[in-house]
Amino acid sequence: MFVRKRARTPESDIIKENKKIKTCDTKDCNSYTLPDSPNSSSEEFTHREKQDEVTTQSNENKITDENQNVSNQEIEKLQTDTKTKLPDSSKDLNMEKCGSCGQFLNNSDIIYYQGHPQNSVEEYIALTNDKLLLISGEEGDIMERPQTNITGFSIFDQEGHLVPIDGGLIETDVRIYMSGYLKSICIESPDIDEECIPVKDIGPIIEWFIHGFDGGSRNCVTLSTEFGEYNLLKPSTEYMPLMNNLYEKIWLSKVVIEYVEEHDYMEPTYEDLLQVVRLSKITDLDDKMMTEEMLHKHAQFVCDQVVSLEVDEDSVPLITLPCMRELVKLMGIKFGKRKIRTKIDYKKANKKVWTKATTTPLVQRTFESFFTNQLDKTNHELVLRRKRCGVCEACQLPDCGECNFCRAMLKFGGHGRTKQACVRRRCPNMAVQQAEDSDPDEDEDSQDSVEKDTLNAIEERVPVKLTGSHRNIAWVGEPIKADNTKVYYVSAEIDGLEIKIGDFVMIETTQANIPALVSRVVYMWKEILNPTSGFFHAEVFIRSADTVLGEVGDPREVYLGDRCCHGAPLSSILRKAAVEIKRTPDSWFQLGGNEVEQEFHEDNGQTYFYKKYYERFTARFEDLPPDPACPSDLRKHRFCPSCERKTKRDVRDIPKVSGKLTEKSEFVQDDSRTEWTIAKWREYEYKKGCGVFLKPGTFKLRNNLKMNHASGKVKLDDVDEDVYPEYYRKSDNNLRGSNIDTNEPFCVGHIVAVTAAGEGSLIAPQDIYLRVNVLYRPENTSRPFPQHEDLNLVYWSEEIREVPFSSVVGPCHLSYIDNIPQSDSIYTWLERDPNRIYFRMSYDKKSDEFNDIPQCARTIGPSKGKDKGKGKGKSSKPELRVVTAEANVRPLRTLDVFAGCGGLSEGLHRSGIAECKWAIENVEAAAHAYSLNNTNCTVFNEDCNALLKEVIGGASHSSRGLKLPMKGEVELLCGGPPCQGFSGMNRFNSREYSNFKNSLVASYLSFCDYYRPKYFILENVRNFVAFKKGMVLKLTLRALLDMGYQCTFGILQAGNYGVPQTRRRLIILAAAPGYKLPLYPEPTHVFSRRACSLTATVDGKRFLTNIQWDESAPRRTCTIRDAMSDLPQICNGANKIEISYGSMPESYFQRLVRSKDENAMLRDHICKNMAPLIQARISRVPHTPGSDWRDLPNISVALSDGTKCKVLHYRYEDKKNGRSSTGALRGVCACAAGGVCTAADKQENTLIPWCLPHTANRHNNWAGLYGRISWDGYFSTTVTDPEPMGKQGRVLHPEQNRVVSVRECARSQGFPDTYLFAGSVQDKHRQVGNAVPPPLGAALGREIKKALIS
Repeated sequence: MFVRKRARTPESDIIKENKKIKTCDTKDCNSYTLPDSPNSSSEEFTHREKQDEVTTQSNENKITDENQNVSNQEIEKLQTDTKTKLPDSSKDLNMEKCGSCGQFLNNSDIIYYQGHPQNSVEEYIALTNDKLLLISGEEGDIMERPQTNITGFSIFDQEGHLVPIDGGLIETDVRIYMSGYLKSICIESPDIDEECIPVKDIGPIIEWFIHGFDGGSRNCVTLSTEFGEYNLLKPSTEYMPLMNNLYEKIWLSKVVIEYVEEHDYMEPTYEDLLQVVRLSKITDLDDKMMTEEMLHKHAQFVCDQVVSLEVDEDSVPLITLPCMRELVKLMGIKFGKRKIRTKIDYKKANKKVWTKATTTPLVQRTFESFFTNQLDKTNHELVLRRKRCGVCEACQLPDCGECNFCRAMLKFGGHGRTKQACVRRRCPNMAVQQAEDSDPDEDEDSQDSVEKDTLNAIEERVPVKLTGSHRNIAWVGEPIKADNTKVYYVSAEIDGLEIKIGDFVMIETTQANIPALVSRVVYMWKEILNPTSGFFHAEVFIRSADTVLGEVGDPREVYLGDRCCHGAPLSSILRKAAVEIKRTPDSWFQLGGNEVEQEFHEDNGQTYFYKKYYERFTARFEDLPPDPACPSDLRKHRFCPSCERKTKRDVRDIPKVSGKLTEKSEFVQDDSRTEWTIAKWREYEYKKGCGVFLKPGTFKLRNNLKMNHASGKVKLDDVDEDVYPEYYRKSDNNLRGSNIDTNEPFCVGHIVAVTAAGEGSLIAPQDIYLRVNVLYRPENTSRPFPQHEDLNLVYWSEEIREVPFSSVVGPCHLSYIDNIPQSDSIYTWLERDPNRIYFRMSYDKKSDEFNDIPQCARTIGPSKGKDKGKGKGKSSKPELRVVTAEANVRPLRTLDVFAGCGGLSEGLHRSGIAECKWAIENVEAAAHAYSLNNTNCTVFNEDCNALLKEVIGGASHSSRGLKLPMKGEVELLCGGPPCQGFSGMNRFNSREYSNFKNSLVASYLSFCDYYRPKYFILENVRNFVAFKKGMVLKLTLRALLDMGYQCTFGILQAGNYGVPQTRRRLIILAAAPGYKLPLYPEPTHVFSRRACSLTATVDGKRFLTNIQWDESAPRRTCTIRDAMSDLPQICNGANKIEISYGSMPESYFQRLVRSKDENAMLRDHICKNMAPLIQARISRVPHTPGSDWRDLPNISVALSDGTKCKVLHYRYEDKKNGRSSTGALRGVCACAAGGVCTAADKQENTLIPWCLPHTANRHNNWAGLYGRISWDGYFSTTVTDPEPMGKQGRVLHPEQNRVVSVRECARSQGFPDTYLFAGSVQDKHRQVGNAVPPPLGAALGREIKKALIS
């Protein structure tokens, strides 16, 4: 099969002219005359001489570099050359194009035709030669053109320029011709031998097509003229580069198309595509390896081929896959209207799909009940109407009238409710744009955080109608209590309907669009001054639609939420309601996977149930809390449990002092202060001898670790813009990945006295103070290398300061180093509780000296000293609040699904909460890595759906003979199900429901339902919240609630827990009924503020977590220098698995991750081997922070493979950026000046990649591509394949000319150096990039441990 690419039908005069071809009979074929050339009658020229002339002229403006670094002499020479003013004629020559083929005449790549073959004859004569076995086309068609083979061919235009077949010349009726050697169609040998017939001036060529891939592994290119069809065998030596270009294009398209068709369900990234491309060969070019530069060069052709692929009606276009979207964006691809698109028929790929999800009946029912009854209610919000660019070919086509979407349209007799376009009219431009809009950058700039107080003010109002129609109210029975203004009753009649205390009622709201409030009457009264009216106080329940669940929730389910209305008139009660409380059955743990009732009830306005408590601001669904006891019988008649719980929460946030001392200590001598024993805040008692964390800046100490940049603006150097033509783009660079906006850690103090400015028993919070010893961090002292010190080390001082209690942020567990328990290493003890801080020396700021610790401070810590409790002695040191039951917490038996190489398991194990007994991982290399690091764990290297199906079926062992976990054995379930089952388009309709139902999220939830573990963790990308307008998140929470779990969700920043990397991840936590739902861990490390926007928006509501420390943390931020400054230097492509460290650890982070064995070798410090051109670019990116592709010089340099790259030519005005300071042009493509992109504008093999300035104006100047990470900064989100032009392009080492190594990426994730990875370097990068950072897992594990203990 084949698809032709044909010009418009030639007119008769072209045929006549073709028959009058002029020939060159001379044996010297260096000069010749082309047919009907404008100069044919008066001018002949020698093409070798002209080619040499143009090449020489072009080389006069070139700068070459034989070394891998740009020398000063080169730069000076280049500056001298480029500053020389060219005459106007030279500038015009730079823009002059050939009037025939459109090539730039000053292009050194232009190749001139070398002349016809010796003794060649004209086309119509050659075709009559007896040596050719001519084959006609269709049987019986005597006019069909004969077919023959041609070898040693060249194709040229009338000006003598060799031209490509695929350059669009044929389609625009440009006359191009071919010469070579004809061979019989039966002879496949490309050699020139005695069977060949020399032929000249075949043409003009009117058509070309490609065929062969659909039936085999090789392709065939065929050209047509009016006389015959010619199968191309082997080009001439001169034409070889152009034919090679076509072969590259064809084979590259084959590789890309087969890959995206087979793996579209995985939503491959640009880095994934590059990996496949780099491993592929071009058979027609002696197995030449494909490169990234090759992909960029042929991007338009490849994308056109992908767009032309047919997909199912229910599938999204393959051009919207992340890998294709990134290529479109990078190269500035536009899908315009083309006369005829060259489509190659490839062999249909064996397309893989997700295995059908194994789901429990409960999970299946949860989804079915929603989609059956609720989809129509939400569809208007969730379906995006397709739009059109109006330019591309698809937009110009009519509706086909045959596909399902057309049949649904009114004009074809359908119902007209669909908003979907005809299948063949899917606009690729808009499809790419919509997919891009719905997939925000993981590291995009943060939005301003929402203050919790603002949310409170909005949500606290209860919309009860205070006025209404007159109703007859009669009090029933005797009053239960009376005071000066009110009389309280147990019961009242409203228009004959008796309402009692404890009854559930429906309350009328202020607006018609707000449904009636489901409430429980707590108490009621009448006013003595207005006895005709009655009032009541009620607990208002929260409807499921008003939670994060929205319309996904059961319309009959309500939630207790400590929300009350007070003083509502009895006349606002509409009717009674039947509200049932559903209790958790005793056999709950054994009910997993059982059949469930297929029931669904509409909201009838009076029948409801509740079983959970809901915290509105953090979206926490918890078990119903017990009602608190009334603290006083005097107010028993007006006691509300919800109000009491709310009051207690409010009170705990207000600091209070107690235990006033009659005799003040030596630290409190002034008369304006009283001294107290305790200041209590948030359930912690601050007293003499305790450590305390204070807000940054409380002590106003110097900081020797301040970053070099005081602001986000970069101070640009004065550079020669002719040498560095893209440097001007850095004016808007905000140094992504730098710590310029990172706060300092908390100040640390040691309390010597609690004071107050007042005498009475009620002290206002603003009048409470602490007097503390100032403790200095290493960076606050004169230590020469503070970054080498431990992050939780401080220096004692005798300096006493008074600080307001408002500067307190939390308790600090302070210890003298000798008091740390000797059973553990100091690092093990410190990491068990990040709030632990130790000191070993004292510091005197005045003398700038370091001394031994005074005797009075040596008792501070958990092992020595007793709490005197009265605050009267010289030293009153309380026991630190160390969890004594910690050692008695048995690790939970853990199943890790989608385990990867085990990052989450490693962190949970590190916290002491998890014993990883089972793991499931489908990728063999990752499963092997998990096994290497968890030798006592059973690792199932198979499909999780097949495994769950076996478990549900009652199997005790897997198909491979491994023992399966039984019901009741799994106590902790953790995992991060991939979400590739969903398209990038932000819509969710009935067709995509099948995708979700069969997704791995549903499978993972079914694991949870079957095993019913005590705790459940789901980790995913931050955008999980936004998938399908939040529908994926809401269905996940709904499924967990239907099982009976308590659950919540939140976004955490891994950088807040000790890794030098920004990595925001969604974490869903769930706890079984009766177990405490864990909190999210408070940050342990400061991190960049711009990367710490952790609010989540669902249906317009913004949700927070319980985290309080959103501005700072106990430890300073972890930098790239902290993580990897001790690693030895390696070169590009280093592949030695084990090498020596060659140095000692230099930082706290390095001391944590390195082996305790000093003789241990460093593993996996290996990196990818980059192509010569990419390596040349890398080696010329400066080592200064923030450097990237915009710092590259525009020069020609020698590459490691012996070739040279080219100088990038700027030929156009740039309407946005104007000209450079030297008056040079800044546009590399006609689109910069408002024109249309053309193939002739594309340049390849240049040090500055042509595609980047081509599209930089539309994509934030491509900041970060070919970017170096900064020693004092942090990694962008660690990717599965570090690529200089990938989504996270800042992957170059700060000082070495290479991409980051596997071990450096592992360090950025917080893996210890002893952690093993498996497979190739690409496999290892993928394992690291897909993992959950172990420090984040450890932080989650510590919170689960706290929840278990409590």
